Amino acid sequence: MNTLTLGDLAPQFTLQNQFDQSVSLTEALKTGPVLVYFYPKASTPGCTVQAHGLRDSKDQLANHNVTVLGLSPDPVAKLLKFNDKQELNFALLSDEDHAVADAFGVWGEKQFMGKIYDGIHRLSFLIGQDGKIVHVFDKFKTKNHHEVVLSVLETL
Repeated sequence: MNTLTLGDLAPQFTLQNQFDQSVSLTEALKTGPVLVYFYPKASTPGCTVQAHGLRDSKDQLANHNVTVLGLSPDPVAKLLKFNDKQELNFALLSDEDHAVADAFGVWGEKQFMGKIYDGIHRLSFLIGQDGKIVHVFDKFKTKNHHEVVLSVLETL
């Protein structure tokens, strides 16, 4: 895994959201910074808690003109179900072939309960309007991810 770092140019991408509409990083950056957060699997406990925090912080994130894009390898239909059940208010993007996760360096070997497998590592990237990574979030708990993001936004 070769994870992108502060100052790196974010890879451009266009993926389908939970409503099967194309969403591009380029378009999202036109309105302000973008938080691209990678999560392993929709509707799992940790991913749900993380999504709730971002959902409930929409106003504070909007004060910084931040657009949230959540990426996972889940298919569009599963993302829609997750969105509807959790009443989310941001785009969930389907990266089924994990090409974008690979480009950001968040797809790699993981271990859970003694099993080794490839999957998404839970990392987030704040991308400035110039397309460069302003901050990499790699040390947080799912329940306080939104607080860590907001704390960094206050210092920028």
